[in-house]
Amino acid sequence: MSGKSSVFTILAALVILAATTFLYIVEERQTAIKLKFGEVVEWDVEPGIHFRIPIVNTIRKFDNRIITLDSQPERFLTSEQKSLEVDSYVQWRIADTLKFYTANSGGDFFAANQVLGSRVNAALRDAFGDKPLREVVTGLKDDEELPEGNVIDSNKGERDVLMDEVLRKVNTVALDGLGIEVVDIRVKAIDLPSQVSSDVFRRMRSERDQLARSFRSEGQRQAEIIQANADQERTITLANAFREAEQIKGRGDAEAASIYAKAFEEDADFYAFYRSLEAYRKSFSSSGDMLILEPESDFFRFLNSQTGK
Repeated sequence: MSGKSSVFTILAALVILAATTFLYIVEERQTAIKLKFGEVVEWDVEPGIHFRIPIVNTIRKFDNRIITLDSQPERFLTSEQKSLEVDSYVQWRIADTLKFYTANSGGDFFAANQVLGSRVNAALRDAFGDKPLREVVTGLKDDEELPEGNVIDSNKGERDVLMDEVLRKVNTVALDGLGIEVVDIRVKAIDLPSQVSSDVFRRMRSERDQLARSFRSEGQRQAEIIQANADQERTITLANAFREAEQIKGRGDAEAASIYAKAFEEDADFYAFYRSLEAYRKSFSSSGDMLILEPESDFFRFLNSQTGK
């Protein structure tokens, strides 16, 4: 019984050894090349289990996922011959396994990154050399103003257009020469040397001062308009109030005159007597006043006669 178990174990070990020797697995995230005595006989091997002949066939597997190349900051010159420190990164993946294997020392990722990095830097240097400093930093042309609040429009700016052009140029070379596809090229940071920073900050300060002056001027204009409207409204309101007051006063005087007239018509003697009493009260209300009148004058008629005759 033990002998049968030993035979079974030996057979299982032989099967496993044969499987590991004659079979190989390509994972979903991989691509592979099959060589026969160093010569490529099959490329872009699809994921799955495949057969090989030991010693005769050699299998080279490569990761076909997106790879990020984070390069060191490089110094570029703008069209104004001003220096910029540009920190960028590149994302790429294998597009042609055979070309990648033959062009990069047997599929050496380090060699591919070196070649790709140099070509990206060359493309960025050419692109930045055709643009002025302001266009590179802000993404706006020289004749464009910064929007309010310093918020850039969601549409593509000049820097995005520039990076798309760099991506197109690099892809043309990388796909044919290296067998790789560049997915994206982005600038992480743009730093200005000290001698350039002062010029940029001075220009930015000038733009902000101009914007502030514009806001203050507009505010002053609006304030003058509001003040003028308020003064006009005040003048109109006072004029209307004075007119209404005069109208009310005139109606009151007319009504008082009408009342006096009606009272005079009802008893003319009493009205004359009442008016004379009012005149006496007003004339003799102050002890310092002096009147020189003839005793027989009409003013004293009710003092000289009860009936005023």
